[in-house]
Amino acid sequence: MAASRFDIHEQITNQIIGMLAEAKRTTGLPWHTAGGLRRPINVLTGKAYRGINILTLWMAATQHGYQSGRWGTYRQWAEVGAQVRKGEKAAFIVFYRDVPCTDDSGSNDDDNGEGGRARAVVARASPVFAAEQVDSYCPPITAPTDPVVAHAQAEQLVARSGATVVHGGDRAYYTTATDSIHMPWPAAFIGTPTSSPTESYYAVLFHELTHWTGHETRCNRQLGRRFGLDAYAMEELVAELGAAFLSADLGVAASPRADHAHYIASWLDVLKRDKRAIFAAASKASAAADFLMPSQNVPRQPANTTAVVHRPDQMGTP
Repeated sequence: MAASRFDIHEQITNQIIGMLAEAKRTTGLPWHTAGGLRRPINVLTGKAYRGINILTLWMAATQHGYQSGRWGTYRQWAEVGAQVRKGEKAAFIVFYRDVPCTDDSGSNDDDNGEGGRARAVVARASPVFAAEQVDSYCPPITAPTDPVVAHAQAEQLVARSGATVVHGGDRAYYTTATDSIHMPWPAAFIGTPTSSPTESYYAVLFHELTHWTGHETRCNRQLGRRFGLDAYAMEELVAELGAAFLSADLGVAASPRADHAHYIASWLDVLKRDKRAIFAAASKASAAADFLMPSQNVPRQPANTTAVVHRPDQMGTP
């Protein structure tokens, strides 16, 4: 009998199911922490991790109290002159590799029916360590994010997106009928133990902006094709993660939704049925954040699309 294979999808999904179950019982998710989190960075390349790897490293950082946000493999730490301490336990990131298909006996398929060898994309796990787990490395000193600067950058992101944002009423939502985002006035938002009233406003706006990216002219998310009746729950999970990724990129503390317990229950149902669902959600959330971030070279809305955005310090009536 063949030895059972390590299933990285199942392993990570089970970790996130446990995290969500705990969050449902308490007050928030790992990214709802005081001061917020920043996207984890690879120590050698300087690039931010994407997709599911953001979540796995956030979970590890939250569990162990790591603050540096710098990660690398054993070899990568050696390349920058550092040494992973003996006995340190790794976190795992996921990468994908194109490999020849094999049948149940382990032999390679000879052909894919089109004159070439059949190929498959498979997930692989790679162990990584945080800066707090190594010697001979001094993490770069990062100045605390200036809230005024972070909020100005958030304003710029929204304006640059070209999204139409209409203020008024007591609900926040995106509607495909008019391709517009509707938000309560900033004065309607209150602070939480982890975020100021202004950060709560932006957390909700980032959530709706992520929904906005799903339009067919932008990221064109077609979740119904794969997830069927679970498409709504998946879209909400994408929006939750997208808002968290944007908040991390801009240094804005994420804020838990008032109804997050309801959504967590629906996400748990989906993840328990589909061990790859969280991978898809994180990937699509990363794509949405990349679309919205000004550093990304992606097509925007036409220039004649006007964003109607009101600054949080303009807290008058509509």
